[in-house]
Amino acid sequence: MAFDTLLSGNKRFVAGAPEHPNQDAARRTELAPGQNPFAVVLGCSDSRLAAEIIFDQGLGDLFVIRTAGHVLGSEVLGSVEYATSVLGARLVVVLGHDSCGAVAAARAAVDEGFSARGFVRDVVERVTPSVLAARAAGLTSDSDIVDEHIRHTVDLLLDRSRLLSEQVEAGEVAVVGLGYQLTEGSARVVTSRGDVMGGDEAGS
Repeated sequence: MAFDTLLSGNKRFVAGAPEHPNQDAARRTELAPGQNPFAVVLGCSDSRLAAEIIFDQGLGDLFVIRTAGHVLGSEVLGSVEYATSVLGARLVVVLGHDSCGAVAAARAAVDEGFSARGFVRDVVERVTPSVLAARAAGLTSDSDIVDEHIRHTVDLLLDRSRLLSEQVEAGEVAVVGLGYQLTEGSARVVTSRGDVMGGDEAGS
């Protein structure tokens, strides 16, 4: 299963025993005519959060979209929909992490009235609803706020993309939110929608 493949790869990464699959010349040649990724990963742009490395995957395995704070815009939604409806990916992952700068900036904006400059402000404004929702629920720790932002992003994906929500309802696609720990290198489930453990075999 796609999710099992990701978890197995992450376990290898945590253990310091990656296999580096699908990274040779033969794989490169095989993929030249087209791609068939088994999962979409919408992750934060943080340089410590390279999906292919932390899940020990290779060329053609993951369709990766990265924005600061994994914030959503129309181009991100279109990219996710393309991966599931055209390329056939059956798992969508929202990948957040601890010590997220975008979440910290949004928290500072709420707590101290901090105002970011330039287009960074747009990123902060898109993360701020997650901080406010966490506060309304009585959550104050950094990890709890990060988890709330991951949940919020998953909900927003399904709220804004009718195509994706229909695919989830039909059992064709599953969505999972993962929280990554920078020091340990491990990814844990924060939230999920659809049959995360079911679906097609990875790469099929």
